[in-house]
Amino acid sequence: MAEALIVGGGIGGLATAVAFLRRGHRIEVLERAAEITEVGAGLSLWPNAIRALDALGLGDEVRARAVEQGAAGIRDRAGRWLTRMDAEAIRARYGSPVMLHRADLVHILRSAIPAAALRTGVTVAEARADGTVVHSAGTSSADIVVGADGIRSVVRRTVCGEIRPRYGGYTAWRVVVTPREPVQEMGESWGRGERFGYVPLADGRVYCFATANMPAGKAGGGVDELRARFGGWHDPIPALLAAAGDAEVLKHDLYDLPTPKSFVAGRIALVGDAAHAMMPTLGQGACQALEDAVVLARVADSGGDLADYDRERRPRTRMIAARSRRIGAVAQLSSAPVVAIRDAVVRAVPDSVQLGSLAAVLDWRG
Repeated sequence: MAEALIVGGGIGGLATAVAFLRRGHRIEVLERAAEITEVGAGLSLWPNAIRALDALGLGDEVRARAVEQGAAGIRDRAGRWLTRMDAEAIRARYGSPVMLHRADLVHILRSAIPAAALRTGVTVAEARADGTVVHSAGTSSADIVVGADGIRSVVRRTVCGEIRPRYGGYTAWRVVVTPREPVQEMGESWGRGERFGYVPLADGRVYCFATANMPAGKAGGGVDELRARFGGWHDPIPALLAAAGDAEVLKHDLYDLPTPKSFVAGRIALVGDAAHAMMPTLGQGACQALEDAVVLARVADSGGDLADYDRERRPRTRMIAARSRRIGAVAQLSSAPVVAIRDAVVRAVPDSVQLGSLAAVLDWRG
């Protein structure tokens, strides 16, 4: 019997495995894919996530592969600043946010887990509150079953029944490019029902992301559409898109999850997107999964009831998910008069107020 049986080998599942291992527990990870890989793009790790990684003993390794994010802020499509926060002010108050490729974080987490504890090509059909998991290779049981199997989680059904993800009303493109001219700064720009952002990575490549209002499941979405939508925006966006190829562009409709009535049931606990999938507006999806891992292992190691994990994590993630959805809706406004008002309001808010508003998210100490 594994002490902790973790369903899902993404960031949340692997981080939870590391957290339990560091506390001396035996673990097993079940992943339905044939191998644990990550084909995503860039990933922001805010100071709360770095503290979680420090608790996992991996903070320094992540910092070595990452680049510190520079000044944060928002511009309009012409490049005029709506709001700007100095990087040093963020660093002094909260710590240093970093950016790295998702594949690098997955590799770091995976390398911290014994190969024998990872079982790939295993599809889970059912998780039971008594700690039994039915899967394609038979059945397994554990003291704790961790549902880390994403927004369409099978494990979650036992905890709170069927919960359908909600479409956010817009889709996203992600691509990593190698521009001809180095890009030193990061940026995000808001238009009418569209956004574009870019962040340098440690190896000189640049992670780009974009969003646009559209019905779920709309076809298309390659680099030609990106250039048509954003090719006239401010520099360096046209040059970044010129360096992109169709094969590298990832397009995904964006969904979040209504808050479940609980993250736990019997011996089961949910982490990451299985518990609280959220819109990417605040860049907190992976960050919250890392926090989950640290807290769940602490609660389990202390002999506490899993309900303690639910009481600690559900209110916080509910707040962050609601804020992410709300800010995303404001950023995706498309009516010209309303967008003009939005931009004027954002410009009028002092940078110090914007900085302070991050406290509820970034001040987590675990």
